[in-house]
Amino acid sequence: MVLDTGADVLLSDGSAVHLRPISPADAEAIVELHSRMSERTRYLRYFSPYPRIPERDLERFVTVDHHNREAYVAVSGPRILAVGRYERMGPDSPDAEVAFVVEDAYQGRGIGSVLLEYLAQAAREHGIRRFIAEVLPQNGGMLRVFSDFGYQIQRRYADGVVHLDFPIAPTEMSRQVQESREHRTEAASITRLLSPRGVAVYGASTSGLGVGAALLADLRDGGYTGAVVPVHPSADRVAGRPAYRSAVDAGEPVDVALVAVPPDRVSQAVADAAVAGAGAVVVVSAGFAETGPAGADAQRALLEQARAAGMRVVGPNCLGIANTDPAVRLNATLAPTLPAAGRVGFFSQSGALGVALLAEADRRGLGLSSFVSAGNRADVSGNDLLQYWQDDPRTDVVLLYLETFGNPRKFARLARRMSRVKPVVAVASATRPPGLAGDLPGPDAHAVTALFARSGVIRVDTVRELFDVGVLLAHQPLPAGRRVAVVGNSSALSGLAVAACRPNGLVVADGYPRDLSPQSGAHEFAAALAEAEADERVDALAVVFAPPLPGQLPDSDADFAVALSTVALAGEKPTVATFLHGQLPSRVPSYPSIEEAVRALGRVATYAEWLRRPPGTYPELSAVEPGAPEVEGPPSRLLAAYGVRVVPSTAAATLAAALAAAEQFGYPVALKAARGSLRHRIDLGAVRLNLADAGALRAAYSELEAAFGPVVLVQSMVAPGVACTVEVAEDPAFGPVVGFGLGGVASELLGDLAWRAAPLTDSAAAALVDEPRAAPLLHGYRGSAPVDRDALIDLLLRVGRLADEHPRIRKLSLNPVLARPDGIDVLHATIEVGVASARPDSGPRRL
Repeated sequence: MVLDTGADVLLSDGSAVHLRPISPADAEAIVELHSRMSERTRYLRYFSPYPRIPERDLERFVTVDHHNREAYVAVSGPRILAVGRYERMGPDSPDAEVAFVVEDAYQGRGIGSVLLEYLAQAAREHGIRRFIAEVLPQNGGMLRVFSDFGYQIQRRYADGVVHLDFPIAPTEMSRQVQESREHRTEAASITRLLSPRGVAVYGASTSGLGVGAALLADLRDGGYTGAVVPVHPSADRVAGRPAYRSAVDAGEPVDVALVAVPPDRVSQAVADAAVAGAGAVVVVSAGFAETGPAGADAQRALLEQARAAGMRVVGPNCLGIANTDPAVRLNATLAPTLPAAGRVGFFSQSGALGVALLAEADRRGLGLSSFVSAGNRADVSGNDLLQYWQDDPRTDVVLLYLETFGNPRKFARLARRMSRVKPVVAVASATRPPGLAGDLPGPDAHAVTALFARSGVIRVDTVRELFDVGVLLAHQPLPAGRRVAVVGNSSALSGLAVAACRPNGLVVADGYPRDLSPQSGAHEFAAALAEAEADERVDALAVVFAPPLPGQLPDSDADFAVALSTVALAGEKPTVATFLHGQLPSRVPSYPSIEEAVRALGRVATYAEWLRRPPGTYPELSAVEPGAPEVEGPPSRLLAAYGVRVVPSTAAATLAAALAAAEQFGYPVALKAARGSLRHRIDLGAVRLNLADAGALRAAYSELEAAFGPVVLVQSMVAPGVACTVEVAEDPAFGPVVGFGLGGVASELLGDLAWRAAPLTDSAAAALVDEPRAAPLLHGYRGSAPVDRDALIDLLLRVGRLADEHPRIRKLSLNPVLARPDGIDVLHATIEVGVASARPDSGPRRL
């Protein structure tokens, strides 16, 4: 089942509704929905006036078998807003008729589209391959629901009705449409959150003390341009403003509720905000999941209550939200002052660190466009903010402080898209969560960092680095390459800069470092910088400055700072600086040490290089069966469904069985020890090749039996090639990932595998082949013939798709894969199956 208890989804205006399967208990609510429909809506749905639902029809409407007949309802609280259903055209038919009806007040808000997503997914699970619909020509809204979905629709007009039929298998177009709608709805919900017409404050005391009073004061002092509505159970005025028993009494539009009451009163505040029409609640109150199981239960109840009312939740246990837009000036946080308005969007999962993070941003001169502290992240997450910031014209750079991933696959997908238009910098753990560290194979910490980079995310290790990189991105252009000109008046500092370049992936440009004399003045300093700026061999500048001794030069420290700023701001190459003392250059990132400056520049250069690469596409793959077999069968059968052939082999526990297998395959054959760790260990004598006849096989079997036991594998011989290995693992941060490397003990010892998140684009698969340190062996090393690189890329694409479509696969290994100039052979495959891992980013949209 797609839906068991239901799913919360967003509509086009950013409000939330709940989808669930219909049940017989919904009969009364269905009748009420029918009574609220206009005559026109009833006519368009039923092709007749249909003023009331007969009892027999009603029973059929609400009673379905969830197989041949299915129906979902969209609800807000106890009220049903829409119904979508399908009915199979006949026993075991692959076709089903589909229909929807949406309450008039909710039409045009995207309910029909999301119902179609869920109905199509449920129908596919029960063997239905095609939907059929009959729509009146004047029902333009319903016709658009079908035509805009990305399916290949066949239309015909007969008897005054438009007949539609279309296959419901997902297509690249339907996936793009679904992701585009997800993007718009999630961005719309955050827009309402960060640009509210009015804010209700719950928990502000008349004494001016406490968290609620601080929130109210910060709203006032920040100059918020909307309505502020204090809600108090008894006082008539709070902080000099009229107070109300309920937010609705104020008569003002309320889009956001700030809640800072004890945890046992949060539910009451949320209910009151719902009556006032709020679209979101920001729960600053603590005492929820961070306190233990009872608090986690209270947090789940809070989320269910808010979602039932169509509201998003920030928090609980959060610092708040802010928007520096002059038209909004929203400081709904516990930080007394915000950094200046700027071009950086900042998301912090931590509420406790929030004030310190904002203070550090202010100290660094990092202007913010907006800020959200998610706290326990019951609902609104960094993924939602990525959706919003992608199109926000006031945001150019995104900073993320992440402690955990709620939906890692979605984060990776959104980050890849977002990073193509705006840089994303994240503090995030590169280690596996407790309990998984030793259980699963897959990328180590270094490889996880690389996976972030390949999604376009600039992953940093500390908050300090987060701001180091953020300041550089906010104030400087991206470098066109990795060549750095080191310029300064201290040879010791220049030497440190040069030493820092290589570990950070940078190259010192030809002709540098350029060391100026300590007696050089600001004019000479500016001339050297201008020369480096104009040098075509240079992509970026690293500038070091040690102040001269007192009285040594007529120029002051400020003169040197102005010289650097003037040159850097007039040029088109990024500049980082270390000024050991005195005034810092304006709008040029300056760091306490040159190592920090070069490290930040290296991070940004890696991102710029990623940005220059084409994003790649997901190519159509031939010979892939649409209904692939289950994973419990032989690995070769599942792989064959994806167009991957494994060279046949047979296990034999006796010499007679080995001889029979060899006769079946035909000589020559290979004989291998059957134990998994030995199958490809020629170096240990566990593999015997080119056995030309029964006599050779008998001798080889006798030796293998004595050394490794009686069970062997018999396999047809194939032409020799370069041994490679392909792996799949389930990573906590990225979901399924595909690894590729070359075979051999040395590669295994060094962990020489490259990784990419599945499914793979064509460019990702190509980069995966070329990335291992031993990859030159594939490309004609020392005069050998290059292997068929395209065949390896095709194999990786197929394995990536298999891994993406089968969440029960915990590990897959193809080892060895022999690559030759004329193609490849997969000699052995193993698959480990477990409980399906969570894939919250697959299937229909949901919160």
